[in-house]
Amino acid sequence: MSLCGRFCFNFHVRIITDERCAGYSRAGHPERPARITDTLARLKNQAELSLTFDEPGRITDAQILRAHAPEMLARLHTPHDFDADTPFYEDISTFARASAAAAIDALNIARNGENVFSLMRPPGHHATRDQSMGFCYLNNIAIAVLAAAADFSPSPPPTEERAGERRQIVSSSNPLTPTLSPLGRGEGVGFKRVAVFDFDVHHGNGTEAILLNQPGLEFFSVHQHPAYPGTGAANRGRNCFNYPVAPSAPRETYRATLARALADLKNFSPDLVAVSAGFDAYVRDPLADGTLLAEDFYWLGQSLRALNVPFFSLLEGGYSRDLPELIFAYLKGVEGK
Repeated sequence: MSLCGRFCFNFHVRIITDERCAGYSRAGHPERPARITDTLARLKNQAELSLTFDEPGRITDAQILRAHAPEMLARLHTPHDFDADTPFYEDISTFARASAAAAIDALNIARNGENVFSLMRPPGHHATRDQSMGFCYLNNIAIAVLAAAADFSPSPPPTEERAGERRQIVSSSNPLTPTLSPLGRGEGVGFKRVAVFDFDVHHGNGTEAILLNQPGLEFFSVHQHPAYPGTGAANRGRNCFNYPVAPSAPRETYRATLARALADLKNFSPDLVAVSAGFDAYVRDPLADGTLLAEDFYWLGQSLRALNVPFFSLLEGGYSRDLPELIFAYLKGVEGK
């Protein structure tokens, strides 16, 4: 059975999470532990969705350094705030690495055609190759996407004939060698064409900067503009496509823009879709002027499922007290309810 075949009939969602990611905070900061703890409580106290919960594994420096400069990793240990929005916390390197590890695990689960959502903090899509910013310390989605692309090999490993038996020769150094991820999922099956779909209300400037003009990768971002971080007004390079929406634009306009971006993404014919799932375009989110409702996030989940392409979702923004209900609505769409 093909990867898509397994995926298309999967009515279950795996949640990657770790309550220890609620272990840092600063008074008054909107990126707060309750984003995770309240959502986790909502998901564990419901019977509509078939969910399982996994903790993230570990991530290597080599996986991180595909997306980031070595100096940026070192900077995570320097006890000074990164900017006015991005404080230094004790052990922030550990928290950031766990969130990035969850992204790698989500990728590996998606390889098997399973539905998966990473419910972790900190978020990642504002972090550039050499700068932590906008509540983000490492760019989780860029790290995972570059891992997916790095594993792709344009030709199969060599074969040999023996007594009428045809078999593949796979050495331990071959990038397609199966290994075991921390969640027991096979790694090493790469993807030739990978799309990133970012529906956070704030432009994923870091993801764009890291993926700019990378062959086989395309970035599609629907976001409010003007808004933080001030980027995303127009397309960039050969592979970064931006769909700005004016502050307080009618809900119908916002949803039509999302639909247009998804149609363009579908025309790219990706083998894998990585989703930066931000829920701050919600009408009552305190950090932006979006107009979406819970049912629109349900529709987004449905629409991504309808692509019939393996995909994984990572939590980015979303700062209203209704975040647990918004994520729940999205997961209902993803699961096909």
